[in-house]
Amino acid sequence: MEWLHHVYKMNDFSSRTLWRFGCSARLLKANHSRTAAPNTSLPAVWMLLAQRSGRIPGLPAAAQTANFCTMREAVEENGSPELYSPNPEVRGMTLLNREAFKRTVVVPVLKVKKEIVHALVKALKHTVLQRPGLKRVIEDPEDEGSKLVILDPHQVPEFSLGQAEQEVLKHLNIPPEVSRYNLELTYENFKSEEILRAVLPEGQDVTSGFSRVGHIAHFNLRDHQLPYKHLIGQVIIDKNPGITCVVNKTSIIDSTYRNFEMEVLAGESNLVTKVKENNISYELDFAKVYWNPRLSTEHGRIVELLKPGDVLFDVFAGIGPFAIPAAKKKCVVFANDLNPESYKWLLHNCKLNKVDNKIKAFNLDGRDFLLGPVREELSKALVLEKEAQKPAVHIVMNLPASALEFLDVFRHLLVGEPCGAAVLPTVHCYGFSKHENPAKEIQERAEASLGASLDGRCATYLVRNVAPNKEMLCISFQVPADVLYKRPCPAEEKPASKRLCTGKDFTEENVVS
Repeated sequence: MEWLHHVYKMNDFSSRTLWRFGCSARLLKANHSRTAAPNTSLPAVWMLLAQRSGRIPGLPAAAQTANFCTMREAVEENGSPELYSPNPEVRGMTLLNREAFKRTVVVPVLKVKKEIVHALVKALKHTVLQRPGLKRVIEDPEDEGSKLVILDPHQVPEFSLGQAEQEVLKHLNIPPEVSRYNLELTYENFKSEEILRAVLPEGQDVTSGFSRVGHIAHFNLRDHQLPYKHLIGQVIIDKNPGITCVVNKTSIIDSTYRNFEMEVLAGESNLVTKVKENNISYELDFAKVYWNPRLSTEHGRIVELLKPGDVLFDVFAGIGPFAIPAAKKKCVVFANDLNPESYKWLLHNCKLNKVDNKIKAFNLDGRDFLLGPVREELSKALVLEKEAQKPAVHIVMNLPASALEFLDVFRHLLVGEPCGAAVLPTVHCYGFSKHENPAKEIQERAEASLGASLDGRCATYLVRNVAPNKEMLCISFQVPADVLYKRPCPAEEKPASKRLCTGKDFTEENVVS
């Protein structure tokens, strides 16, 4: 039924939109379920079955569109908010004791014959227990021919079914009596957020988010979380398949080599790992090189700008997340990194991805790389006479802590006059900003380094929010010709060479003139 389909889509869109703005699960649930009161002129069992099938038997489509309500009124979550919380005695635990999390809760159940369990679960899909990790159908210890269907305690307050649910039971010949069942919850049944919320002091922030780098979970724990760091690490390993090591950053990123000190909180101490980004595999030692999975989209965005045959200079290349996909795109790539470990893993990943013959790698300071290989290659591009021979040139400078300070290198980097359609490189430079207008501030800092205005000649792109009031941005611009080229001074210009006149110069035509 088209109308019903649109209502579901509208409710689903509202839920996802609210979630993105940080609304609680309870608010989402209420928004998704709340509609006008149901039409009591229709059998309740039809209404519930129609939620699944989208059709009401025996009723014309027009009447369904006019009178049918797709969702029943939401039952307020007036059950105990602690229903799915671990044993309160775990508060303050610093050494993980999984047995201490056991708890028994009373939940509503229906006794159902085995052969109709499937039909009931479908008809009452909004009423049965929906919690991941918990079975909603269990054995009946008193009757081998029956099963117990666990209902959601929040949807069945006071162990009493609503009229619509009772109509479903009547239709399926199921006794409407709701029984009480003692359900034992163990450590395995709780989510990591629920465990950490139960352990940490009340009112304190619970950290459950982390960066995943292969088999490693990387945290930036706050001071109040440090007493529980080893427990947090073990919980993350328990609840996230594939994670076998949890680390916490213990120092800021070193601006020279872009790595940081870290502490292993739980699991193995092996920090050599494998990652996959934008369908390309990389290997790295997370303790010795910089890698941030949150930059995956930005890596892809820049590579998307490149065309086969373009030239890419990656000044602070790391292990190759810009350089390697660009080489795979048949670009000419020059990649550099000052960190010897990054340089080693860059070479390793070039071989791993079979582009080692397409990338020229350097282990230089970024400034030396710009003044050496970059200047040399740009000078070669100037001698190309045909427009079709001149590729686009991109220079990526992803060192947001200080890359803007390197832009002064472009001042008179090349000597001579730009000829014809000169090759003006496009620079993509990254920086951090805490300014209330970060784009403006980044542009002003770039202009200060270049010694020229970029008004109308640059674009800024917000990469990500690094911390409260701290943004990472990328400013892209073509280096202005009057910045890039140093024109020879008149004193430096050589005078025109004089030559002796010969008899050929004195033709009749010349004499007459």
